[in-house]
Amino acid sequence: MSLPQAKQDATEARLVSITGQGGSGWSKVARDAALERVRSMGLPTRRDEYWKFTKPETLVQVEAPEAALFDGDDAIMFDSVDRLKIVFVDGQYDADASDDLALEGVTIERLSEATQADIHWAKDVYGVLETNGQTPVERPLAALNTAMASDGILMHVTGRVRKPINLIYNHKSTTSDAILHHVIKLERGADLTVLETGPAAARFNKTMEVEIADGAGFHHVRVQGRDHERRAVTHMFARLGAESIFKSFTMTANGVLTRNECVIELTGDDAIAHVAGAAMGDGDFHHDDTVFITHDAERCESRQVFKKVLRNGATGVFQGKILVKAGAQKTDGYQISQSLLLDEDSQFLAKPELEIYADDVVCSHGSTSGAIDEEGLFYLRARGVPKPIATDLLTLAFLAEAVEEVEDEGLREEINAQLVGWLERRRG
Repeated sequence: MSLPQAKQDATEARLVSITGQGGSGWSKVARDAALERVRSMGLPTRRDEYWKFTKPETLVQVEAPEAALFDGDDAIMFDSVDRLKIVFVDGQYDADASDDLALEGVTIERLSEATQADIHWAKDVYGVLETNGQTPVERPLAALNTAMASDGILMHVTGRVRKPINLIYNHKSTTSDAILHHVIKLERGADLTVLETGPAAARFNKTMEVEIADGAGFHHVRVQGRDHERRAVTHMFARLGAESIFKSFTMTANGVLTRNECVIELTGDDAIAHVAGAAMGDGDFHHDDTVFITHDAERCESRQVFKKVLRNGATGVFQGKILVKAGAQKTDGYQISQSLLLDEDSQFLAKPELEIYADDVVCSHGSTSGAIDEEGLFYLRARGVPKPIATDLLTLAFLAEAVEEVEDEGLREEINAQLVGWLERRRG
């Protein structure tokens, strides 16, 4: 079926506005195929089922909306962690600010350099997981990313990497429009932790594809915040082998529009996938988590844990699905999405789904919205705790289930410190 003319025109206008990224061999094939996907799907509008809660106009328009720069003095995130730093400024790699890309157990390359090779290991992953993730739900902004990404990082992990790799995204231009694509391939038994921090750009489109072989482990912690006027759409696609582990946590504070999509395929027996998020929004804040997990093997476990704290008219969205295919027996799937509404002006929009074709499974989902716990508030105030501080303590307790998904204690403590700081600033 052909696209409506208005959608075709809007899609072509956006494509023309992006400078072609070139490449040859394997990368040209992948980019050309992605470009065809974009044109066949068209960029999203509010008429699309999975965009009815989130307005995509500013994510697809030709020019990036202007976004003021953050001028606060927050501490640098994860500065106390021994990590390898890879820095991008408005989507451009900053070699001077980045560390040497040599690290035992992993080979790290820039996408812009690897695309010039005729043959590369990334051809089996780049655009491949994104293509798989287009069914049954179309994700045209991910296809746009595959076709037009200006740069990114490729990581081939062959061992247990001893320290995290921190992708740092700095924002310096009020009109920057960044498109980055990362590819991570973990071989059998490998293990890697990736940290992502920073606002990135006025408008940010990022895709990460993660191939996890049998017995490998991938841990991901992301912090989105600082520049409030920024807009971002991110996609993470992951495919898990037997007895592998995927764990991802995102903390979001501020941001006028953020949409994070996570698409996971469990294709090997006894695989584990956890994806979690804690979001805190104030005022003109719109935050959308859209998750799709497919169980296609036996005895696999998945968890989705999302908590949002909303105030002063902020909006939170959660769209989560667990698909259990025929033959995926002994599946254990858990999904919870909850919001804490600190006033009557904020709203939480949820669409939890289960689709099950196996008969020996344990799957559950739940979604709730509510105000602060009055009994808990009374208990704390009766013991001399001022109301603003008591409210903050109950808010942190509400977010705790999501934050506990971060395995590393040091990283978890730093996340909690950031949450406390956000609450204290709002209290002031």
